[in-house]
Amino acid sequence: MILVHHLNNSRSQRVLWLLEELGVEYEVKRYERDPQTMLAPPSLKAVHPLGKSPVITDGGQTLAESGAIIEYLVERYGQGRLKPAPGSPESLRHSYWMHYAEGSAMPPLLMGLIVSRIRSAPVPFFVRPIVQGVAAKLQDSFVGPQIKLHLDFMEGELSKSTWFAGEEFTAADIQMSFPVEAAVSRAGLDASRPKLWAFAERIHARPAYQRALQKGGPYELMK
Repeated sequence: MILVHHLNNSRSQRVLWLLEELGVEYEVKRYERDPQTMLAPPSLKAVHPLGKSPVITDGGQTLAESGAIIEYLVERYGQGRLKPAPGSPESLRHSYWMHYAEGSAMPPLLMGLIVSRIRSAPVPFFVRPIVQGVAAKLQDSFVGPQIKLHLDFMEGELSKSTWFAGEEFTAADIQMSFPVEAAVSRAGLDASRPKLWAFAERIHARPAYQRALQKGGPYELMK
């Protein structure tokens, strides 16, 4: 039986979604973020040394990193589902988006989250203007333009096909769901980018996505 070590409001939500799409039985062990630091609890380090989520255990295997987990589950349990035919153009695009999600899309979104926390963090009044100025400069000169660049790129790519890898829904769309939802939640992604907005609406409407929400509990990134 697969055990998903699931942290609230995290990348592990898409692992639950994938398992629902595949119809594979699994169990969920929930962990809650520290309300002050928003970090995972120390108990996750008993599962994996980095103490982060997602992590799954499957028999004697313990596997971390959402991309590696998704590829493992699709390969072992997919029976050819949720991935394009090997050697096809769609297969190459599928591989690209599987890596792009965390390698390129998430870093500027994460940096934007850090900058927003810096701007709202309590600091002595006499250094507040300096902190605010540095954060604003970083946001305006680098973070904001980078986020716009990537959102424009993703919007353009979804103009070429219904889903990220082609006309069929694949695991790459599950992998890409987190940066898209993070952009909705944190970076102002809205209906002004209709292709990305429609993508978010389509994935949220999938029955397997809804079942995963019931299993995983409240998920703030979808709001």
